[in-house]
Amino acid sequence: MAARNDNTATRLDDAARAGWLYYVAGNTQEEIAAKMGISRQSAQRLVSLSVTEGLIKVRLDHPIGHCLDLAERLRTRFALDHCEVVPSDPGSSSTTIGVAEAGAAEIERCLRAADPIIMAIGTGRTLKAAIEQLQPMDCPHHKVVSLTGNIAPDGSAAFYNVIFNVADTVKARSFPMPLPVIASSAQEREMLHTQPMIASTLDLAAHANITFVGIGHLGADAPLLLDGFLSEAEHKALLKAGAVGEICGWVFDAEGRLIDGLTNERVASAPIPSRENGLVIALAMGDKKASAIRAALTRRLANGLITDERTAELLLA
Repeated sequence: MAARNDNTATRLDDAARAGWLYYVAGNTQEEIAAKMGISRQSAQRLVSLSVTEGLIKVRLDHPIGHCLDLAERLRTRFALDHCEVVPSDPGSSSTTIGVAEAGAAEIERCLRAADPIIMAIGTGRTLKAAIEQLQPMDCPHHKVVSLTGNIAPDGSAAFYNVIFNVADTVKARSFPMPLPVIASSAQEREMLHTQPMIASTLDLAAHANITFVGIGHLGADAPLLLDGFLSEAEHKALLKAGAVGEICGWVFDAEGRLIDGLTNERVASAPIPSRENGLVIALAMGDKKASAIRAALTRRLANGLITDERTAELLLA
């Protein structure tokens, strides 16, 4: 009987994986067969089973056993208060598919709360992809506040700032941060932060109940560098100081410690909200980000994580 139950669970796991590859990642049945090492007929049957068993409802509605195991190990290793691991697409190491959907589902779950909450939102490609997956909602009793400035160095709107995307979809009170991501000087940042409108937004962010952020890496193709927020000289100085990653522009080293001085004294973003009084969930994945994610979790810059299998395995290695 136990063996039969195990076989049933394994088959459902396979069906869930095949359904995810087909309905979420957009693979053909031939591609699924190649990736799972099975025949096309078997792939077809598994995709069909994922529907008949109710595992697929636009988003994957079946926790694959391996993902559950990885999530539990990450939760234990880094003392996380929230952790979710989604399947990786074997054919792509860069797609945000899966993590974005899981992030959107968690954001929607929080916004369905009957009691008023303050939700803080960071920035980043994966987080933007999650926001784009949100279903229209009407929740005027909640407040959504941006942690980061939404002005790029050339004065345009920062591309990966997502507060306006939220405002378009979720009918909650939205509070943007009308600031540059990185000020020209520490004095300018202090002057900007003392403005009454900005001060009240910073105070709102400090009291966030739930926060969603992205994690950026500081490699040669660091987002802050490519998007023009850092100069080549600033980037080199940060690397020399041991920087490996950033959250909302706040740069940290391999131990998760914020770098003293340099660009951190000019970052106009709100401080990362308290992890003692609220939940800060990072949506992050990818080989390049593994060291940055590990550092952030080690220092509890975030106490929640939504990632994929491949990244989870790297974090546990």
